[in-house]
Amino acid sequence: MSSSPTSAQAGAAQNVAVAAEGKYGQGGTPPSGAMERFLSYDVEAFEVPGGREENWRFTPMKRLRGLHDGTAPLDGTATIEVVAGDGVTVETVGRDDARIGKGGVPSDRVAAQAWSAFREATVVTLDGTPEPVAITLTGPGTGATAVAHLQIRTTPHTEATVVVEGRGSGALADNIEFVVADGSKLVVIVTEEWADDAVHVSGQHIALGRDATIVATSIAFGGDLVRVSPTVNYTAPGGSAELFGLGFADAGQHLEQRLLVDHSAPHCSSNVLYKNALQGKEGVTDAHTVWIGDVLIRAAAEQTETFEFNRNLVLTAHARADSVPNLEIETGEIAGAGHASATGRFDDEQLFYLQSRGIPEDVARRLVVRGFFGEILSRVPIAELRERLEAAVEAELAVTGV
Repeated sequence: MSSSPTSAQAGAAQNVAVAAEGKYGQGGTPPSGAMERFLSYDVEAFEVPGGREENWRFTPMKRLRGLHDGTAPLDGTATIEVVAGDGVTVETVGRDDARIGKGGVPSDRVAAQAWSAFREATVVTLDGTPEPVAITLTGPGTGATAVAHLQIRTTPHTEATVVVEGRGSGALADNIEFVVADGSKLVVIVTEEWADDAVHVSGQHIALGRDATIVATSIAFGGDLVRVSPTVNYTAPGGSAELFGLGFADAGQHLEQRLLVDHSAPHCSSNVLYKNALQGKEGVTDAHTVWIGDVLIRAAAEQTETFEFNRNLVLTAHARADSVPNLEIETGEIAGAGHASATGRFDDEQLFYLQSRGIPEDVARRLVVRGFFGEILSRVPIAELRERLEAAVEAELAVTGV
């Protein structure tokens, strides 16, 4: 187990190198700050990553199945199924639909590859106060690779809840856009419940309108390799983003959460809390979680309030957690900002307290883990889903008998 040092300059080397080579491409946007990412819809605008770049240094490149270098055959098809009632419109649209891209622009080669290769996108429009919407994203199947594109958008002053469940096998690269209109509130829960062989690399693009709110919770249990990169863009003042995450990595699993909250408008706020637990096994590739939390407060983003926190609980040997919270501030006129991360094993004081009251050690350990994750799971507003996720945590704990 190891923990990476905090650095406000993470990402600078890669961005400077790209800028020096002039690799902005058609539709590309050159970075201006140390943390700002290079953006382009064009896959060829990005160099093929080798694994040493800041954006890729924690990712096991050989396990990406060619999604990063153009060798993936893209010989499969992912499916997107939507179950919704009144107030929800579901459309299948082509690449030329004017709404596509309103959420944001790809910031790495895999996301750009997915953007360049998709033929049809699913657009889900929420209006008013619809019942919770269930979306199932299913992989292309064992041995196959595919791309997909999903956009979830609201009309002004809508309040809605959406659950996106990732399931199935194969390798999938996708982009998911969340376009939250003025005065709207979108609650979204994304679960990564893939089969053991699955690889999922997802670019999530969040665009917040004036006084718009998103509460996004990411839950990761399954898959061989899962890398999710949310980016929050504020398009007008008053936006609020609350990002929560939970990951449980078993032996051999790689779960990576790499986010950027880009404060570019005044009077906006963000609150980020991600928690991971890890349990490894001797003789198997270490369980590995990665959390990169970047927050950029631009010069125009006066009166910003932001805080980000990552906690990692290492349950066994043969597990590694990397955590890098980064905060870059370009204005002195902010309401408040902070960041922190912590990685450790069980709290001995908690265990002692529980055991001193007659609770056996194995039961005490389970209670500690349940409490650790409870803060995240309590954010899930749908009781049935919350209970299923709690049961999934219990199943993970049963793997090693913690």
